[in-house]
Amino acid sequence: MIALSSHAKGLVITSLGVLLLTPDSLLIRLIGGDPWSLIFWRGLLLGFGLSLGLLLVHRGETWARCRAIGWAGLLTAVLVSMTTLCFIQALAHTTVANTLIIIAAAPIFAAIFSRLFLAEAVPLRTWLAIIAVLVGIAVLVSDSLSAADNESGVFGDLIAMLGAISFGAAFTVIRHGKAVSMVPATALSSFLSAAVALAVGPTLAMAPEAWPLLLLLALGLLPAATALITLGPRYLPAPEVSLLLLLETVLGPFWVWLVLDEEPSAWALLGGAIVLTTLALHALAGLRQFRAAQPA
Repeated sequence: MIALSSHAKGLVITSLGVLLLTPDSLLIRLIGGDPWSLIFWRGLLLGFGLSLGLLLVHRGETWARCRAIGWAGLLTAVLVSMTTLCFIQALAHTTVANTLIIIAAAPIFAAIFSRLFLAEAVPLRTWLAIIAVLVGIAVLVSDSLSAADNESGVFGDLIAMLGAISFGAAFTVIRHGKAVSMVPATALSSFLSAAVALAVGPTLAMAPEAWPLLLLLALGLLPAATALITLGPRYLPAPEVSLLLLLETVLGPFWVWLVLDEEPSAWALLGGAIVLTTLALHALAGLRQFRAAQPA
């Protein structure tokens, strides 16, 4: 049996988690139906799956683990729930490529919030990355404006932007309370999403043929991906995890193009290239800085 180093273990765990996450957008497209119905059942089932996982792992300590998240965990749950609402609503109005590319900008917004609320210094390379990412997003939005159904596309892009902002805020809160595991907060966020959908959604009905895909997504792929991606940073530095997470932004639209022939426009590809290249270079610079700071 081959013994993996901690770094290799982190690469395997995180990569597998991201790969399991990449079909999310495709399955949401295939499930179809009313977005609020999808949010309700996806949230309810995912919350149940994550809660069951917590019970299996922590057993008698589960309630203590849940209470330990404190106010930071509650705020994280609200912000992640908002991100989920924005993500699924954005997919209903704009392309998968636009949604995933804009959501991928969340770490950039996290850097801004960390500067504003945690008084953390933001290096010049991050400010340059923020400018470049905003330019890339502007290209995406301008492409939606030029499309025939521009109102729906622009609305979807703006909702995705709100999702990126809320996700970036969640990163900041998690960083502030990094001593405590926020997995219970993720489960709570799923139940919160379901509660919002229950309150405002016009219907909870799902087509019978949608249930196998929904169960696969909410009880299989998403809980497993969440667990693996949460575990990965124990073995890998944050910049390297950020690099691996970009795989979802690349592969998510690819699966949708392969199965549903949803092809990004030339301008969307340009905007996406600006955003992804910027995020990749920024993560690589952060990784190099991290390694240089490690003792020889």
